[in-house]
Amino acid sequence: MSLDEVRERAGRNLLEVVHLGDVLVGCTTVRPPKEDTSTATVIARVLPEHRGRGFGEELYERGLEQARALGAAVIETVVLASNEDGLRFALKHGFAETERYVLPGDTAEWIDLRLA
Repeated sequence: MSLDEVRERAGRNLLEVVHLGDVLVGCTTVRPPKEDTSTATVIARVLPEHRGRGFGEELYERGLEQARALGAAVIETVVLASNEDGLRFALKHGFAETERYVLPGDTAEWIDLRLA
């Protein structure tokens, strides 16, 4: 992603980067509900070497709080199909798969999930 793309996304989403001291651990993205819906998207990402230590729980809870503070009644997330840890985390936390797709011109499969 280019710096301009990051700036554009930061203008419409809540983005946070998480460090443990000087070491990058992960990040979150909260896409606020649009005017015509009460659905927000919460994405928590933890780098593989930091998984299984509770960082995902903290990031996810913070993202949920932010989404609800923005008026979200429905929470969704999106996970790369190849990210087995991320998919397992989402399913463990009450999300259910709603759709699988490949973006035009891409080969990576994505999974949309909704919090039950």
